[in-house]
Amino acid sequence: MHNMDDKQYEQLKPLRARIDSIDRELVKLLQERLAAAEEIGRIKARSSQQPLDVAREREVINKILAHNADRFPPEGLKVIFGEIISACRNAQRPARIGYLGPETTFTHMAASDFFGQAPEFIPEANITDVFEEVERKRIDYGVVPIENSVEGTVALTLDGLCEYRIKVCGEIYLPISHDLISQSGRREDIRRILSHPHALAQCRVWLQKNFPGVPTEEVVSTAQAARWASVDPAVAAVASPLAARTYNLQVIEKRIEDFAGNTTRFLILGHKCPRPSGNDKTSLLLSLEDRPGSLFRLLEPLANRGINLTKIQSRPVKDEPWRYLFYVDIAGHIEDNEVKAGVDSIREGCTFLEWLGSYPMGELSDPGDKL
Repeated sequence: MHNMDDKQYEQLKPLRARIDSIDRELVKLLQERLAAAEEIGRIKARSSQQPLDVAREREVINKILAHNADRFPPEGLKVIFGEIISACRNAQRPARIGYLGPETTFTHMAASDFFGQAPEFIPEANITDVFEEVERKRIDYGVVPIENSVEGTVALTLDGLCEYRIKVCGEIYLPISHDLISQSGRREDIRRILSHPHALAQCRVWLQKNFPGVPTEEVVSTAQAARWASVDPAVAAVASPLAARTYNLQVIEKRIEDFAGNTTRFLILGHKCPRPSGNDKTSLLLSLEDRPGSLFRLLEPLANRGINLTKIQSRPVKDEPWRYLFYVDIAGHIEDNEVKAGVDSIREGCTFLEWLGSYPMGELSDPGDKL
């Protein structure tokens, strides 16, 4: 057996040396890429351009995936180059990203998925605080939930879009998936299960079936539940995969939610919108004249131009009974001729219309992609 180990070692030795050589070359190339990105940053700074260019970053990833031709696992390649792009972007100008906290929540996950790990992430106490920090430019971007596939539209985010002078410059869809996590990862160690009330409710049937004699307790956040589990080996938390990584916890069971397919759409808030990518969405805020057929007259010019209406949501105007604002998403970029003409045509029938932003459409992914 000893001789067999020696033989295996001799076979592995040149392969490991080759990997070490490749790794050194990769580091050298990454340094060259970083230097080029820093020069791009200096050029952008002279014209006050933002380092974030979602259209360009998506183009880079797509070219890499096409060149790869599935030889390296595509999802792994997207993660690797996503982090490389994030680090290079942050080297151009360090970014501060605010999000609806606390840390390790799904909004935090959405922020890190969109921007990568390089920026500084700042949890805010509520959605309104995220809007205010972006508007006052105390942070570069904000991340807030706008709608959930099960629970519907987030009213506070709609209110923020009405009240604050910001632009929507991106979106990301995140599958909402809960893990049961603890220090050891062993079921037999668990005496209590903690989480936010919503998370416990979404996993109620699974918990009753798999831990029938273990009490559940509500805490203020999934992050607090994970922190508790990190100091008490008898506690398990229902929390996000990010919480397990952050607090060095082990997964007892993945994806314990009772209903699959729960996805939340998050908006990226900022001040400057990206250029057209070829697959974009435009968000509008408008108020209609109070007369019969006004909503039909809004939709007709868009339909005549083949513009897809992807969302429309009404919201009562504060202090003005029976008057409504409409949040509208349409396919395309405001710089597209047909979209611009369509928006101009519906403006005539509106008492108020504001362009909230145009940005690349987010990609819907499988819940297992983030696990």
